[in-house]
Amino acid sequence: MLTLLAVTTGFFLLVTLLPMSYSQHYLVRSCDFVRLQVFYIAGFIFASSLFLLWLNSDTHYIYITLASVIIMVLQGKWIFPYTWLAKKEVQSASKNSEHSIRIMSANVLMSNHNSEQLIALVNQHKPDLLITLESDSWWEEKLSVLKKDYPHYIECPKDNRYGMHLYSKFKLLDAQICELIEDDIPSFHILFENDEGLEMQGHFIHPAPPSPTEEDSSRPRDSELIMVAKAVKNPTRPTIVAGDLNDVAWSRSTRLFMQISGFLDPRKGRGFYNTFHAGYFFMRWPLDHLFHSQGFKVKRIERLAKYGSDHFALLTELSYENASQQSLEDKPDKLKQEEVAELTMSKADKRKVPKFEK
Repeated sequence: MLTLLAVTTGFFLLVTLLPMSYSQHYLVRSCDFVRLQVFYIAGFIFASSLFLLWLNSDTHYIYITLASVIIMVLQGKWIFPYTWLAKKEVQSASKNSEHSIRIMSANVLMSNHNSEQLIALVNQHKPDLLITLESDSWWEEKLSVLKKDYPHYIECPKDNRYGMHLYSKFKLLDAQICELIEDDIPSFHILFENDEGLEMQGHFIHPAPPSPTEEDSSRPRDSELIMVAKAVKNPTRPTIVAGDLNDVAWSRSTRLFMQISGFLDPRKGRGFYNTFHAGYFFMRWPLDHLFHSQGFKVKRIERLAKYGSDHFALLTELSYENASQQSLEDKPDKLKQEEVAELTMSKADKRKVPKFEK
């Protein structure tokens, strides 16, 4: 038992320490995803080692206990801002606040053909904007029934799991489909007007994940995040960035996105809202995101019911009140500005994120 606990503790200590490096290799960056699970495992190891220490007084269990505490402290530092114990980064809207915008994002899973369940969720929650990811031509045909309620739409079906569709009740004043970093991986950029006549911007992205089947490095994903962050910094109108970032909310890359852009995360202080994997309750993390510029307040955030995909859909309702808010983002990483610039791939210099300047 001692050997098993020691080896297990050592492995999870390594998983905890590896992401502290700036390596972009997928094996290192994948350790960011399981912080919540490692925290729980470390808690189990802590309780087990204390119990075994009480049984036989073997001092080796003291070291295991201390190592498990170190793991919990280090992992807890990253995930704590997303617990209900932390202070909310974005204020809650008052009950009588006017409706501004309701956004639903759904990674449909291209091989999933339960379109009726997703359409039922759309009809139930009635988002103003629906963004679908991994949607191909089959999904485009099935979702066409939504066009009677969503007269404004953008369609970009692909059979490579990077297709995107957007359906809007709001008038689209401008819309562009861009391939920011990699060919055949699109992103949507829109300028639209809500029911109150307020102009807003939306940027919807789905970068490739660092994995053995996709990208050996997180560099393309991180580069796209930073490109968008630089483009939306100091926006001239209310702006939202959303989508499946193939990154977790607490990673260094996502934190860097928020530090550069100055955007806020409405989940902070409210919960994890783990949207992946829908099929395995013990392996879930927040993979689908929505960030916004200053001035919004939160009416609700909700992870919706299953509809056959490996992702849950995420519904976020915001009220724009133009109230001054103080960002509660952590102190900037030690990453220097020149290192940030190097993250953006050279070919991206010719590809720009639409800013819709006034």
